[in-house]
Amino acid sequence: MRNVLLAAVASATMMMPVLGQAAEKLVLYTSQPNQDAQTTVDAFKAAYPDVEVDWVRDGTTKLMAKLGAEIAAGDPRPDVLLIADTVTLEGMKQEGQLQAYKSPEAKAYDPALYDADGYYYSTKLITTGIVYNTGVSKKPTSWKDLADPALKNQIVMPSPLYSGAALITLSTMTQNPDLGWDYYQALADNKARAQGGNGGTFKAVASGEKPFGMVVDFLALRGKAEGSPVDFVFPSEGVTYVTEPVAIMKTAKNVDAAHKFVDFVLSEKGQKLVREMGYIPARNDMDPPAGFPARKDIKLMTFDPAVALKNADANKKKFAEMFGAE
Repeated sequence: MRNVLLAAVASATMMMPVLGQAAEKLVLYTSQPNQDAQTTVDAFKAAYPDVEVDWVRDGTTKLMAKLGAEIAAGDPRPDVLLIADTVTLEGMKQEGQLQAYKSPEAKAYDPALYDADGYYYSTKLITTGIVYNTGVSKKPTSWKDLADPALKNQIVMPSPLYSGAALITLSTMTQNPDLGWDYYQALADNKARAQGGNGGTFKAVASGEKPFGMVVDFLALRGKAEGSPVDFVFPSEGVTYVTEPVAIMKTAKNVDAAHKFVDFVLSEKGQKLVREMGYIPARNDMDPPAGFPARKDIKLMTFDPAVALKNADANKKKFAEMFGAE
């Protein structure tokens, strides 16, 4: 009887979770900046203390190379992706590498900001507009102002051959009937310098090397708040944007935890976190951070990830012919 009792106790003990051990696990691959990624994971774990999170952070291109190698080896690791742009995820959707999830939080979002089938959801708006040095005599108000021949040799922008956000800007603008490739030809005729990423563009304008540029909003607005002699314009035609979307891998091993993560980043609490980081929340009912215009005053240009994916290589080639392959 004693042995039977001991066996029963041992069996019950084995079935109980170890004290402090997480009941669930989540593997996240993200291209967020390190501090943003840590803040996101910490907030999620505070909301779901029973979920253990393993996360890997790198640039989207390197992350996708890593993931591609894992998929080729038959061992994809992540449950969830939180990366820079919808174009990459649209490609994965078309390759059958994602699984759909209809988040109840989607009702608070513009349908243009998530996949209709639930394969990916935007979590923030990082817009691209015009940055200018406050030493200029005339403030720009529209994209077309940069095509003015009077600004020859005074414009800088990130290259879509290097920057994913710049590639999305290229796709968005060339699909716009009021801009199109004629606009980029006008920029090329103006000897606009197109190289590197957004960071280098911002530095060139802040230093006065080039008075005008195209750049992501938060770099210019943070720089302005910190005393840089710059200002940022949301052009009258609208802004282009990347959205740091979230998606669940088809091969996810921890689907319940993945659903919780998607719901969290889309929730009001998750979107307040986005605002605290200094970005525009993607959720409709959330105000932007201090220094940004009201959300209703930010006009988003029409963008189709599927079209951008289809045209990416051709767009890069044509751009390189216009501006050089820097």
